[in-house]
Amino acid sequence: MTAFVKVKVALEEFLKLPETEPASDFIDEEVIQKTMPQGEHSRLQAKFCAVINQIVETPKIAYAFPELRCTFGGASIVPDVAVFRWERIPIQSSGRIANRFDIHPDWSIEILSPEQSQTKVLSKLLHCSRNGTELGWLMYPEEESILAVFPGKKVELYKGAAQLPVLSGIELELTVETVFGWLSFS
Repeated sequence: MTAFVKVKVALEEFLKLPETEPASDFIDEEVIQKTMPQGEHSRLQAKFCAVINQIVETPKIAYAFPELRCTFGGASIVPDVAVFRWERIPIQSSGRIANRFDIHPDWSIEILSPEQSQTKVLSKLLHCSRNGTELGWLMYPEEESILAVFPGKKVELYKGAAQLPVLSGIELELTVETVFGWLSFS
């Protein structure tokens, strides 16, 4: 179950707090602890990262990060998957990847767990959209559907054999059936 901690703190104070397990988001001046991922959630998250990174990492197009804290637009969130275009990945002067990502993801993906608030999770994707994210997905494993959030807060629902939108520049064709087919081990 999602825990709602009704403590009002500033973003700077939130960022000084120790990380929680599972992670907590800070959005709309609320601290909201995420739910502990279970089987379907973990499988979708891991498989999506593997599929996308297999296509985009070597040609340095983008990279999909699981559970990466992103701080931007007055919020600090941890999308289930955050995809960044290669040229936007924060790099230290040494050439190593930065630990802090104080920018919005280009593609933010959330996987709804049964006990999560759809409204709270969707609000994260809308925050991303308002702050520059090009594409958001809200995956509903129970309904086998994906809600896509586009710039301007345009929202579309995808089911069955529908071709899913992906970040421009990424050569990937996925249907809703393919994505939720990853859950089958038989």
